[in-house]
Amino acid sequence: MRTRLTERLGLDWPIVQAPIGSATTPALVAAVCNAGGLGSLSITWRSPDDTATVLAATRSLTSRPFAINVVLAWPQDERIGIALEAGVRIVWTFWGDPAPHASRVHQAGALLFHTVGSVEEAVRALDGGVDVLVAQGIEAGGHVCGTMPARVLLSAVRERVPHVPVIVAGGMADADDVADMMKAGADAVCLGTRFICATEANAAPIYQRLIVEAGTDATTIGEIFNQGWPNAPHRVLRNSTVRLWEEAGRPTSGARPGQGDRLATMADGRAIERYVFAMPRADMKGDLEALALYAGEGAARIREVLPAAEIVRVLTRKLPASTEA
Repeated sequence: MRTRLTERLGLDWPIVQAPIGSATTPALVAAVCNAGGLGSLSITWRSPDDTATVLAATRSLTSRPFAINVVLAWPQDERIGIALEAGVRIVWTFWGDPAPHASRVHQAGALLFHTVGSVEEAVRALDGGVDVLVAQGIEAGGHVCGTMPARVLLSAVRERVPHVPVIVAGGMADADDVADMMKAGADAVCLGTRFICATEANAAPIYQRLIVEAGTDATTIGEIFNQGWPNAPHRVLRNSTVRLWEEAGRPTSGARPGQGDRLATMADGRAIERYVFAMPRADMKGDLEALALYAGEGAARIREVLPAAEIVRVLTRKLPASTEA
């Protein structure tokens, strides 16, 4: 299907895999790209050596373009530099000011994407040199930068800046969602929770199972898992930690029940405490159900874990194979 974005990036389909934090893997990103969509690799918290390794691994699995994503709440100059040196030509930023990175990205011949939660933020991003906007609705899983429904935000951004490609994110999970948002004027649709439930994702099996079992009221948004990333609202599945916090009257950090409890360990033995922002990965051990189960409202429409290529195929089955840009 042709849109301004698919034409510019050489994509077969207007499907973007959201940068689902440490659940992204080279295999996931490459599978989405090889299926005709745009995969994105989160490198926000990776060491320089690990960043170089996963970039090389991803490139070894696909010759198609893929994006790297960084959260600007942390210094990212070095990681962006490594990615550009490795030939990455799509840099996607979030949660901060992209302007300081624009010149460097453009000098490397790359495009700069930025996630926004309001029209005002979209305008600031474009003034700072951003090329493509990702309009994130409040239905999104993970960390959420705005308060508007995705469709409303998409319409408002498109009206204000009709010349700029806009990817819509937030709560989409199936072919109907994708088709509806494309009809509403999106240049592409970004999905995160759907790709958490990909076989290639580094997500703990219990995390994937709880998404598959989620009902329509399964998620909540707040600043619950904010240890390590404060002042950052996020949408998660209601789990034992969320219920513990809610039953205590939703106290602020420092007065929450179970704070400091060691729930799980990483592969290197580091402990993960209750309310830390880390998501449960496949390489973790412990009470993974009690960790941050990031998920969007679309979780209610996800009913199975599938290979990423099959997810792209299912998501695009109601789209025309080709249309004018």
